[in-house]
Amino acid sequence: MTKQSKITASEARFPLASLSLSPLNPRQNVPENEVIELADSLWSAGLIQNISGLLTDEGGAEIVAGGRRLRALQYLAEKHPDLEAKRPDLANPLVNLAPDRATAEAWANTENIARKALEPADEIRAYGKMSANGATAGNIARAFAVTEKHVYRRLALSKLPEAVLDALAKGEINLSAAACFTISDDEEHSIEVLNEVRGRSHISDHTIKNMLKPDSIKGTDRRAKFVGEEAYKAAGGRIGGDLFSEITLFDDPELLDKLFLEKLAATSEELRASEGWKWAETSADNHIGFWDIEQRKIDKVRPVAGELNDVQAERCEELEYKEEDLTDEEQAELDALEAILRGDFTEAQKEHAGFIMYVNHDGKIDTFKGLVLPEDKAEAVEAGVLSKNTIGGTKDAPKSPISQKLADDLSRVVTGARQHAMLNDPELLMALLAFQLSGGSYFADPIGLSKNEVPNIPTTEAKGYALDARLTEPPHLKNSKISNRKTEVEAFKAFRKKGKEFVEGELIRQLAALLKGGNVEMCKLVDREVKTDIRAVWTPTAENFFNRVGGPYLNDLWCNLLDLKDNDEKAKSFAKLKKGEKAKSMEKLFSDEDTRKLHAVTQKQAAKIDKWLPEGMN
Repeated sequence: MTKQSKITASEARFPLASLSLSPLNPRQNVPENEVIELADSLWSAGLIQNISGLLTDEGGAEIVAGGRRLRALQYLAEKHPDLEAKRPDLANPLVNLAPDRATAEAWANTENIARKALEPADEIRAYGKMSANGATAGNIARAFAVTEKHVYRRLALSKLPEAVLDALAKGEINLSAAACFTISDDEEHSIEVLNEVRGRSHISDHTIKNMLKPDSIKGTDRRAKFVGEEAYKAAGGRIGGDLFSEITLFDDPELLDKLFLEKLAATSEELRASEGWKWAETSADNHIGFWDIEQRKIDKVRPVAGELNDVQAERCEELEYKEEDLTDEEQAELDALEAILRGDFTEAQKEHAGFIMYVNHDGKIDTFKGLVLPEDKAEAVEAGVLSKNTIGGTKDAPKSPISQKLADDLSRVVTGARQHAMLNDPELLMALLAFQLSGGSYFADPIGLSKNEVPNIPTTEAKGYALDARLTEPPHLKNSKISNRKTEVEAFKAFRKKGKEFVEGELIRQLAALLKGGNVEMCKLVDREVKTDIRAVWTPTAENFFNRVGGPYLNDLWCNLLDLKDNDEKAKSFAKLKKGEKAKSMEKLFSDEDTRKLHAVTQKQAAKIDKWLPEGMN
């Protein structure tokens, strides 16, 4: 009760027969079981809180607050014909009388909400009625002791068709389903949908919204993000909205699609002209993959990668791992250094290539650059910007001297070398694990959490290849006292008992063995961080490499490593050897100091031999 009502209100007892429920009372319908339950309480404890009303011309009162109590008293009068004699206090209840109708209306709302939460439909209608009579959201919030945000949400529902609120009051739909109807401004269609969903609680809110606006596009859609709400509205587009999930709806999908394609085409042409590409295409899809490119027999040229000098590399690492946030100038500096590492397309490449532009899931522009169309391949090859041995290939493309099986083995060596180096940087390993678990790696998986084996041992014998023992030993728990425990719980207790250092060491060992590296760029980053050195773990031998490539390949390699010309006597002598002899000679050149002295290997040549790797491993 408000301070004003305490001052101006009066009290009087009235016979039950002279009391009636006021239309101002928001709680017009009360379940019978609640009435009976309250009647039992009143019979035992009496009417602790007075009912409130407005005096009528007939000398009675209309009850604006305490409708449930009035019904309970009337129930007792029916149940006990001698109520006057047994309980005169209940037969003649005390009523607080409001001085005017405005005060009575305030009491009706305040008293009801304080006694027992109104049913949603009653509350919505009460708020709507007060708002229609000029009450602000703040006034309503104070009267009902709720937040203004709650009032606004209920007022939004008060504008729903009466049929929807009736269905809510009857329990044919729930409050969440009723809220779905706020997205529609077509009452006739809303009633049609309502009739379809009445009493069908299994129908989701998403389904109801789709029924109300089947063609509308959410503001979170990539097309809506790319076009933008302002541009869409400027073109005459209609905007709807889901008031309760705060989602904007674009109600003219055809217009949105038109604006989307127009903006995409204009953006594509602008980029083509500014960067100097031969051609440009757009795709309405949200992704372009290598499969799409291969299907069209399109080849790809790669950007020319750059290298950082020692000073730049040190600065790049410093900026990447700076603990504080980078300033705008530092971020620009880092972006410039990383751009050098990524490389760029040359003007010559752009003269023969183009790109396909599309909009990704986030509504951002993505481009698949460096694409050479089938009809442009011949000129691109002649210009030297495209190799014959490319994605699409050509009929006269030379066969690679390295077989697929050998290439697979070399790939395993690269993986092993990376894992080997990673053992020295547990911090980076843990960062990669956290990054993958957090979803930051998208579809890549730097660490194979499935615990599937990540192959790091080539099919040849281990000669010439030596990884850290932690990557090659049998699992520590295999055939150990731990694994022989009767139960898994016992085994785990024994495992933990070995101490923190053992547990952390086992974690690092296992994670390193699962390291895949992720995509090409992630592998490059890891290799830079841990300074992966393939030759630290692998030396080419006759068995693991030289016997598995052709004689001409070995001839060229011998001349390259020893700086020999084809007509040099040493080159001719090597070329005359049988394949097996060539392989053994190459192995000795890589591992035997006496052989190097025999061939007068210079310090520069020795450095070249010690760093040499087959193509594809660099």
